[in-house]
Amino acid sequence: MIKKLDLYIIKKFLGTFFYAIALIIIVVIIFDISEKIDDFISKNAPLSKIIFNYYFNFIPYFINLFSPLFTFIAVIFFTSKMASNTEIVAILNSGISFRRMLLPYMVSAAIIGLMTFYLANFLIPKVNVHRLAFEKEYIFNKGSSSESNIHLQIEKGTYLYLESYDNANNTGYHFSIEKINDNGLFFKLTSDQISYDSTKNKWQIRNYTIRTIDGINEKFIRGNVLDTNISITPSDFSKKSKDVETMDYSQLRKFIKQEQLRGSDRIKFYEVEKYQRISYPFATIVLTLIGVAISSRKVRGGIGIHLAYGLIITFSFILFMKISTVFATFGNLPAFISVWIPTLLFGLLAIYLIKKAPK
Repeated sequence: MIKKLDLYIIKKFLGTFFYAIALIIIVVIIFDISEKIDDFISKNAPLSKIIFNYYFNFIPYFINLFSPLFTFIAVIFFTSKMASNTEIVAILNSGISFRRMLLPYMVSAAIIGLMTFYLANFLIPKVNVHRLAFEKEYIFNKGSSSESNIHLQIEKGTYLYLESYDNANNTGYHFSIEKINDNGLFFKLTSDQISYDSTKNKWQIRNYTIRTIDGINEKFIRGNVLDTNISITPSDFSKKSKDVETMDYSQLRKFIKQEQLRGSDRIKFYEVEKYQRISYPFATIVLTLIGVAISSRKVRGGIGIHLAYGLIITFSFILFMKISTVFATFGNLPAFISVWIPTLLFGLLAIYLIKKAPK
């Protein structure tokens, strides 16, 4: 059952965490404003959009991004103070075991973990729609509106190619579709131009040639204009890596399956994003255990020494996580393994430190 001691630790844990997050968010927003103020002024960004479309939606993104780090710092900070005030010694001498003392820490870590899971998979994708739209309009250059050398598998055995595609007018150039079965190529359509008619929700193909192969027989059809349904939309040609930030968990999974069918070369990047959304809450629990094990011992130097050890371990975890995801994105390491290896290894470290902690 939850006792006064549990409520005391939970209150200290969550209070320190949210206080630290609030302070750093204020500092980050101040620095961000100073960096982007010229963009806001030069592009006449309305104050209401700056506040509500950008910074208001920036807060949950930032909380989720740094929640494991600030969870760890919060644990180190208030547990070190408890240790320096001999509160930990008093708790253990009262007959409460070290494992029992971990209960309120785990409850608090679970609350933060569930919060980050909700933020990453449900809330942040919704607010990112407004944040990224604001960045595109008022901060970043819009850049080129065309894509080139597009290869897609739109259905099993059906391959699409576009030499170039203009997003501004939804028009592609030097277009082809090939259909392949067990016997090889049996259908090929080529055209000079393809454009999307938004009123009919159809693609219009101009100056086309259709080649149909049936064994040794071939059939050619040429024409000027052909309206057809293809299982793609103009947005499929303009999706960027940041688009996954606007998808909730179910949408992201569906999108990954679709991209796997189409043979996208960004699959590993999307899979890393998917697994990170799940692993972050567990990383919060692991770092909480490490923080308690390190800071529960009373040592000379007090909070300063504990924070130094804690920051070394935290940044080692972040560095290891970034390195492993790079191997997944640009190497042969599976995304699932690359994302979970840091959490599992530091989980083993947490178990070791808990065993060595004062009892």
